[in-house]
Amino acid sequence: MVGSLSRPLDEQSSKFQACRKVPTKHFGAPCHQLHCSNRSTVADMAAEKNSRRLCVILVADVAGFSRLMSADEDGTLAALTAHRRELIDPAVAEYAGRIVKTTGDGVLVEFASAVDAVRCATDIQCAMAVRNRTVPPDLQLTFRIGLNLGDVIVQDSDLYGDGVNVAARLEALAEPGGICLSASVHEQVQDKVSGVRFEDLGEQYVKNIARPIRTYRVAIDLVLPNRNSIAVLPLDNLSADPEQEYFADGLAEDLITDLSKVAGLPVIARNSTFVYKRRPVSIAQVGRELGVRYVIEGSVRKIDHRVRITVQLIDALTSTHIWAGRYDRDLTDIFALQDDITREIVSMLATRLSQTAGVFGQRSNPIPSSLESLSASSGPSFTPEPRMEEQS
Repeated sequence: MVGSLSRPLDEQSSKFQACRKVPTKHFGAPCHQLHCSNRSTVADMAAEKNSRRLCVILVADVAGFSRLMSADEDGTLAALTAHRRELIDPAVAEYAGRIVKTTGDGVLVEFASAVDAVRCATDIQCAMAVRNRTVPPDLQLTFRIGLNLGDVIVQDSDLYGDGVNVAARLEALAEPGGICLSASVHEQVQDKVSGVRFEDLGEQYVKNIARPIRTYRVAIDLVLPNRNSIAVLPLDNLSADPEQEYFADGLAEDLITDLSKVAGLPVIARNSTFVYKRRPVSIAQVGRELGVRYVIEGSVRKIDHRVRITVQLIDALTSTHIWAGRYDRDLTDIFALQDDITREIVSMLATRLSQTAGVFGQRSNPIPSSLESLSASSGPSFTPEPRMEEQS
């Protein structure tokens, strides 16, 4: 009986062994093929989720940040936060960049244009040089910036790949307050960015990058302008009526003419400032190209028989607003309106520039006393009329 029982068991065992040798099929596919197929599907899904694109990467961090934090944690963090809020974030937005992420003292930014990326980096370094003038050397925050043009992997909102790594290594090569860029960026921006020169540093070997990187250093011709110099940009016409373009241009010309009458206040001529009409440009770039410290910009908007004029006084070196004014008037006598508003704006600018000069009184070339006399004798005081919204 044992023999009779063992044969079925042997047969069953042999059948079981045979079954193990032949892979079980699943919807017509062997299981080992299904396993490979699953791995391939996961890889395909990951590839579909990730995408690639060509872009310019800017990497920046603070030189000696650990030392600064060790000396004054609260003060260093407060200064870094202020620089990001007041300078870096607005500069990135102005040049159509995207802040990918911030890491402690560092920031990773993406640009679609190499020219915009270099201009943004230049504006940041120029503004930081001005901001640090009143800060003791051992407490100054100085950024190092690296730029690279490369193909990167995009996963969610983050960027990965060799393009990012090269930018980070170029940042490490930059001097405090300096900018280094790759040959791929240099090829796109040479002869296209004013106020800078590019110095060839040759091929540089950097950490964890197998090939040498052709590197260029950006030399910024930072010439601090006359403390009192000013430029009046063309005022933007925000009205649907194209005829208001003449009114806006006339008001800008009147501002240039009246400001030019002030002794000791260099004012850029109309022919030099009106080249920026309908041209997207940063205030920092205007300041560098025209060699001025202050820039006036504004807009004109007409609604029915009323006109609203806004004017801002901006420090071109730091891109910060010093003063802004808004004027609402009935559009009856255009020339009288231009004279009245011009007189008030010039008076207000004289006061603001004098106050700014007082803050930096320890420096040479202060605002001349003629500005103060203009502020005191520029006509009757101006009482703003009710706003348009309040009239309705």
